Amino acid sequence: MRTRFFFFLLLAGCLMAPGIVCKAAGNFFAGTAKINITPPKPKYPVHDSIYARSLILEAGNVRIAFVSLDLGGYINIPLAETLKKRFRLNEIYFCPQHTHSSERAPDEWLDKQLTAVMEQASKNMFEAIVSGGHRYFPQLGFNRLLLREDGRARESWLGDEHYRAVNPERIPHGPVDPAVGILKFEDKSGKTRAVMMNYACHPDVAWNNFEISADYVGYATKYTEEAFNNSINCLFVQGGGGNQAPLFKDGGRKSPDDPRPSNYDLIDRMGKLLSIEAVKLTKELYPNPHDEADIKVKADSLFFTGRYDKALKYNVYFSVISLNNRYVIATVPGEPFIKFQIDWKREFQPYGLVPFLFGYTWNGGKWPVYLPDIRSAAYGGYGADNGPGLIEVGAGEKIMLKQLENYYRMTGVFQDK
Repeated sequence: MRTRFFFFLLLAGCLMAPGIVCKAAGNFFAGTAKINITPPKPKYPVHDSIYARSLILEAGNVRIAFVSLDLGGYINIPLAETLKKRFRLNEIYFCPQHTHSSERAPDEWLDKQLTAVMEQASKNMFEAIVSGGHRYFPQLGFNRLLLREDGRARESWLGDEHYRAVNPERIPHGPVDPAVGILKFEDKSGKTRAVMMNYACHPDVAWNNFEISADYVGYATKYTEEAFNNSINCLFVQGGGGNQAPLFKDGGRKSPDDPRPSNYDLIDRMGKLLSIEAVKLTKELYPNPHDEADIKVKADSLFFTGRYDKALKYNVYFSVISLNNRYVIATVPGEPFIKFQIDWKREFQPYGLVPFLFGYTWNGGKWPVYLPDIRSAAYGGYGADNGPGLIEVGAGEKIMLKQLENYYRMTGVFQDK
């Protein structure tokens, strides 16, 4: 197990060592930027451009960054290390939304774009005020692992006498978390400059569409930015979407030559509905006047093997982040199932804290593919008991329990004696 904690002494400067917690106090600063990462020579036609959005957060001597990407997945150890050194970051988190209709540009070109979007954010730093919360509304997704009459769960794209494949009736099977989460960053004049939108659902309204698109995520972020006259950047971060599918579902084309067009009206509709709720929540949020600027980060890792293939090795990195001792973020790579998001929120919400699960979020180590909860792993289905590179049973629970322990140790709740 690898533990990387950071403690910063305001008088002595920056000191980083294993086993130390990262703390900060003083003024809170943020910087944000947006850049187009659509491949310059794409393989497929471009329906809508894909983007990367950056957000740097700083308080005292703690400096972290998030990069939200309209990509299916993204890990890049050399670039992460380069950006950390160049921009004096303690951690950088790449947050691909997992859209199924993106296309990744060549690495050298994409590295330059991501470096540029970080450079812009570092030059756009402003003194920030933080607020955040959740808004519950009728769900836009459903749980795609359906329990069948034989006592086993199977994927929603497999039909039987009771369930039609791909859920065309839009039955809201659960469990789901129907809430959208928002972290809002305003400047001292009260103007919103950046928001982080956290929602759990696969961005595969269209799949096999053989066109480049950011799917509903691209529409949701676009509409949200437009609601603020394009004066903000909206970073979308997936939640526990590993077993969450959109109720708005296009059937998918058979090949690039399939004359039937993809139904982008469905993508637009889902993105717009999500944006409406996100904008309402953003405009309703206000900072707590008793908050003091503070960032704490506790990064950690656990080692796992494969579920069936014990030769598979997973060193999974994750972090727990506290902003202003109020907003509690758990970052997890891979595709966590929704139970972990629901449980994380239940742990903190009764005590006046505002929790977020940032799934599909990488800051080092190996990508663990799916992270099913134990019940899902038992009943089965794609990502639960079959699929690529399955991790050992219980890995997700162990990660989230360690996150919980780390939060209480990081905040000084645990007593050493």
